[in-house]
Amino acid sequence: MVIPIILALITILSVVMALKKKRPVLFVLPIASIIVIAVVKIVMVPLPFWETVQFIFNLRG
Repeated sequence: MVIPIILALITILSVVMALKKKRPVLFVLPIASIIVIAVVKIVMVPLPFWETVQFIFNLRG
């Protein structure tokens, strides 16, 4: 529950700052934070990192 709130705050703040300061680079911040959270969640799995990544991409839906 905390992670979506943090992501929402990061997104809102980065959009406001990007529009105020006219710096479009700040629009990358929400995407980068999502990637960082995904990597942290993958690292938390008690398997070796590469095996976890292979398992995630080998899942068939």
